[in-house]
Amino acid sequence: MAREFRGTINIGLKDSTEDWDAFLPDQAPDGAPNVLVILYDDTGQAAWSPYGGRIEMPTLQRIADRGLTYTQWHTTALCSPTRSTFLTGRNHHQNGFASISETALGFPGYSSRIPTDCAPMATVLRDAGWSTFWVGKNHNVPVYAWTAGSSKKEWPLAMGYDRFYGFIGGETNQWYPDLVEDNHYTEQPYLPEDGYHLSKDLADKALEFIRDSKQSEPEKPWYLWFCPGANHAPHHAPEDYIAKYKGKFDDGYEAYREWVLPRMIERGILPEGTELSALNPLPPEASIPGDAVRPWDELSDEEKALFSRMAEVYAAYSEYTDVQVGRIIDYLEESGQLDNTLVIYAADNGASGEGSPNGSVNENKIFNSYPDLMEDNLPLLDELGSPATYNHYPTGWAAAFSTPYKMFKRYTYQGGIADPLVISWPAGIRAKGEVRTQYHHCTDIVPTILDVCGVAFPETYNGVTQKPLPGVSMRYSFDAEVDTPTQKVTQYYEMLGSRGLWHDGWKAVTEHGPMSGGGMGGSFQSDTWQLFHTDVDRSEVHDLASEQPDKLEELKALWYAEAGKFDVLPLNDYNMGKPEELAEYFSRQYHVSQPKSGRFIYYPGTSEVPEHSAANTHNRSFKVFAELTTAADTEGVVFAQGARFGGQSMFVKDGRLHYSYNFLGLEEQTIDAPLPEAGEHVFGVEFQKEGMDEHFQPTGTMTLYIDDQAVASASMRTLLLQFTLCGEGLCVGYDGGDAVSAAYAGQRFDYRGGAIDKVVFDLADDHYLDVEKQLAALLSRD
Repeated sequence: MAREFRGTINIGLKDSTEDWDAFLPDQAPDGAPNVLVILYDDTGQAAWSPYGGRIEMPTLQRIADRGLTYTQWHTTALCSPTRSTFLTGRNHHQNGFASISETALGFPGYSSRIPTDCAPMATVLRDAGWSTFWVGKNHNVPVYAWTAGSSKKEWPLAMGYDRFYGFIGGETNQWYPDLVEDNHYTEQPYLPEDGYHLSKDLADKALEFIRDSKQSEPEKPWYLWFCPGANHAPHHAPEDYIAKYKGKFDDGYEAYREWVLPRMIERGILPEGTELSALNPLPPEASIPGDAVRPWDELSDEEKALFSRMAEVYAAYSEYTDVQVGRIIDYLEESGQLDNTLVIYAADNGASGEGSPNGSVNENKIFNSYPDLMEDNLPLLDELGSPATYNHYPTGWAAAFSTPYKMFKRYTYQGGIADPLVISWPAGIRAKGEVRTQYHHCTDIVPTILDVCGVAFPETYNGVTQKPLPGVSMRYSFDAEVDTPTQKVTQYYEMLGSRGLWHDGWKAVTEHGPMSGGGMGGSFQSDTWQLFHTDVDRSEVHDLASEQPDKLEELKALWYAEAGKFDVLPLNDYNMGKPEELAEYFSRQYHVSQPKSGRFIYYPGTSEVPEHSAANTHNRSFKVFAELTTAADTEGVVFAQGARFGGQSMFVKDGRLHYSYNFLGLEEQTIDAPLPEAGEHVFGVEFQKEGMDEHFQPTGTMTLYIDDQAVASASMRTLLLQFTLCGEGLCVGYDGGDAVSAAYAGQRFDYRGGAIDKVVFDLADDHYLDVEKQLAALLSRD
């Protein structure tokens, strides 16, 4: 912070006295701790071994043995929102993160834009003398700011972090990630065939950041937020780790729930007498079909084998990543830093139920409302976890890994919000290997870190009065008795229309699945509210609403008060189970504005353009033109967007021009034609939408053009909504990440032997031949 100059200034330097303290940055107090926060994705309490689960987590167990395991720590039920609370300490709607950044809407609580009166904690720690690093997933950049040319005000370096390395968005391919370093996109350092996996790469970079800092400023403490892609889909893991779990989930997810519950009780995670909730606890009208669980004993032997393998891959993914975290812990111990490092190891929401009742070999089906069919999934059983799949386990495992609670991620029942949390700080916590049962929430993490570091959050930052932190520090619990009362009093919950409120040991929650529509009676006001005494009924099995109506009304009124205070409204009343409603909801999210001409122009030698900021060719007719030159030896990608799990690509290979539309990895639809004589040309493709198939996906005719001649055509189906949730953007002259077409798999396939001038996406309502000549003239002048 700026300080008053206390030196003296005279005419000559010899007669003047300097004051370096007025200009040097603040230093952290002597003995200030380092802070390491490890935040996994999509993990219920019943998954990991320290909580009684079957997934071995040796590093997490090591941390738990040196510290504390929390049994009643809670999140928001979804990743972006929870991560926003780790960023700022405020509730997720205050941060503008009612949902994930990819589904932001133009309302204060939904914009995915953190307001200036919710300054990030890292800015405060950096000003107070800490080095600050963020490695891994960043799900808190608004989608309009993902492009290379966007303002970087909402990227990590402007959020208080000295360094960043990772990916932007909800997920990425663990074998072929879309990577960012600091303020620019970058290529992965090596390929899967050379041993690459994102979790390993992230640990390497985290170690580099810490070592660089300690080498130059050995006394300066650091804060590292380490956010692996695990355990979010796609579930990708090395084969040797997958093999370790062979057969360990063959008894099925219902048997797993029966097996793990007594283990959780034995470890003190749950109180004696905790009951198992129903596997499908909601009436059909209160949820969506994609969240149902198929009973294990109704599955065929082939389906059981597939589902077991999906759980094995997930477990391997989790353990492999934990082992990479262990490399960071090893270094801290070897370098003498571990004892004075506050380690917080947690997950951001419950196990993910987004894999559908059948599981998925390509999660992008879910994002396009396309069903996961067993005939598509079964042939890829042996490929699960490899670069050939983009897999996600079925809803049954989400329920199992969220035992004993109802439901999973996205729901405000315990299954969506009760998560693992382990904290270790040997220099500041006397207790070792103990359990803590105090009720806490992710908004309590920032106050805890600041308390441990001895830093106060300022009332104003950069001239802006700050919203107070709604959470409480958990430091009182570090050496408290196990049954010391919690200092938390009230916490509201809301996620995609699912609502709840905890207050002083009681919880009210709506019988309303996320994005299941406007309520069982057609409106949110008609929702049925349930009441649970969570101090004695942790799994929310016994609804006391009819026995204690006054208590229920008290909590309902408190929910509405909290909703007004924290920008919770409006509630999402779209039904995700209906493709037409999902499409309408998607249309209200951010997409780049279309020019009046309908034309977007892209150039070679540039970074990929994220899908939300590129020309939107989904659910419509479109044309793409490329002005280029060819030679006798021309080959390579003209443009590519997406990946093998959904995407489109125009490329030259073996003397022919090819266009490929990869439909969710199920079918690579291609048309091709011989190349013309070398020289200047316009290569183009046009899709004329003619209808929708039985799964609500657009169908029509795709025509390939060379100059003004149609040279090939075929009937094709295209995607309703998007190629990917994030990443795998539009590239000109190469294919970044995972290849769209099997014809050039495993390479960027850069365009060579000739040159690309530009590529134009035309979304206007006209036909290729009507505009080819005027467009060619326009391009020649541009």
